[in-house]
Amino acid sequence: MSHALHTSHIKSLPLIHRGKVRDIYDIDDHHMLIVTTDRISAFDVVMPTAIPGKGAVLNDVTQFWLKKLAHIIPNQHSDLTLETVLPDASERAEVAGHAMVVKKLKALPVEAIVRGYVIGSGWKDYQKNGEICGIKLPAGLRLADKLPEPLFTPSTKAAVGAHDENINYTQTELLLGKDIARQVRDTSLRLYKEAADYALERGIIIADTKFEFGLDENNQLTLIDEVLTPDSSRFWPVDQYQPGSSPVSFDKQFVRDYLETLDWNKTAPGPELPDQIVTKTAEKYNEARDLLLG
Repeated sequence: MSHALHTSHIKSLPLIHRGKVRDIYDIDDHHMLIVTTDRISAFDVVMPTAIPGKGAVLNDVTQFWLKKLAHIIPNQHSDLTLETVLPDASERAEVAGHAMVVKKLKALPVEAIVRGYVIGSGWKDYQKNGEICGIKLPAGLRLADKLPEPLFTPSTKAAVGAHDENINYTQTELLLGKDIARQVRDTSLRLYKEAADYALERGIIIADTKFEFGLDENNQLTLIDEVLTPDSSRFWPVDQYQPGSSPVSFDKQFVRDYLETLDWNKTAPGPELPDQIVTKTAEKYNEARDLLLG
């Protein structure tokens, strides 16, 4: 296996936060460094084994979408170079391809989820009551069917280890205020539609995705965090799409399927992953990047 970046060790900058996948460092009053590692989580548990190159794929894909969708909304990408922020060549080499300098913004306490297809928790909702997150849908939809229109179904952001909770639009307005809530909804749907159309031409269905937003010092809505990656979205290959069955996806499915075969109680620590699962998973992430970026 080639080398994987499980955990970054930058000594010249203070560590602000280590998430499931990202290590975030403080630069100054206006900037942070986000290092997207090769860590992988499943069932809300970070695995001890990393997937070589996965972080670089997520980093590349996010940067691609930030540029491509910049006409819709400003984003947190900064013009500061890695050389400026990390003058030490060995520190730079450790995170090369995995790091992005971003502006510091006030993150909104809501995840903006857009669903274009009936799958996952949405399918469970629909089977129960013909709705997804309280939104009434036509009868007779099958698993993985395309929805008549994409749905905005926000959730609260839970602490690490806890689960996000779906909220309705009225609750979103209470959390964000009416004006920002409307901007978040309308912008999320526009971002999703444009990205989904582009991806479809390249052989990928974006079944659903989540966006995160922040506000700058002028209260301008800004796109932050990862954008339309195989981790924050459900990507399906067009050529294998078959409504009525659960499609294969460009993400952690190999890892999840493997873990389901083990006698493991889905709590930390997670088990080590065998080389074969690591290799197959890395291939899937790379395939998604290659299709999208060409």
